[in-house]
Amino acid sequence: MRTHTAITLLAAAGLLALTACSSDSSDPAPDKGAPAPASSAPSAPAPKIDPERANLDKAVRAYSAAYFKPDGAAAYAALSKRCQDKAGDADIFAVIVDTAAKAYGKQEIQTLTIDQLAGDMARVTYTYSVPKLNQTSQPWAREGGAWKYDGC
Repeated sequence: MRTHTAITLLAAAGLLALTACSSDSSDPAPDKGAPAPASSAPSAPAPKIDPERANLDKAVRAYSAAYFKPDGAAAYAALSKRCQDKAGDADIFAVIVDTAAKAYGKQEIQTLTIDQLAGDMARVTYTYSVPKLNQTSQPWAREGGAWKYDGC
């Protein structure tokens, strides 16, 4: 019974940590700007895609998908070493992920903005259809060439 209580408390703490970084639901969504007007001039070459930004975007979306699937092992693997150390055992983290998925159902990122990207550190803002899950300027760290969630 004591283990069950500890796991329940850890799951609640994890769920609270996920929502603690959320922005106030009355905050407006980041402005993506107005669409560019149509032009009859020949189109310019497509802008070059920054591979680091693309890798970061992919990592954030993969972590979010794993978190709300729920796939505790994949979500745990997406954590930075620092956050894994804080989260403790991967099995306990999986319980937290399961609890969040049960509470909120399948969630997909609606908007994603890379606020800052410098070297091996980044900050990312992303939104969901459930405003309390929105993340503002969430920290990410590159470890071993891969972007990891570092908002613990």
